[in-house]
Amino acid sequence: MRRALLLTALTWASLAQAAPPAGLVAKLKAQADAWDQAIVAKDRAAIEANMAADFRQIDARGNVETRTSFVDGLVSPDLQLDPYTVEDFEVRVYGDTALLSGRTRMTGRYQGQPFQTHYRYIDIYVRRNGVWKIVSVQISPIKD
Repeated sequence: MRRALLLTALTWASLAQAAPPAGLVAKLKAQADAWDQAIVAKDRAAIEANMAADFRQIDARGNVETRTSFVDGLVSPDLQLDPYTVEDFEVRVYGDTALLSGRTRMTGRYQGQPFQTHYRYIDIYVRRNGVWKIVSVQISPIKD
């Protein structure tokens, strides 16, 4: 058992990079920024183009959303998001997996009622056949 744990730890350690290549970080940041813009614009095709078929989101209440339910919620006429920015953005790369995290203050309207939220998130991207796609999102609210 200890040998299996040691091998697992060594495998993950060998995949981790002290600092991911700057070009990859820039590529993933641009891809994430484009996805955020597509979400605000309610561009279903652009949103879905960034997502893996097996995408899942765990929301602030612990609910699990599929790709379809996640996108349907974003493009719903009930939801209007204001443009937003990401703070504390970070990219960590482990082989063909990248963890993108940050903090966002989001405002908008839901069913005509204004809202604001502040949360941390982690987006998990996986490279398959040379293409990076988001496979998972998890958000955690931050109390102001």
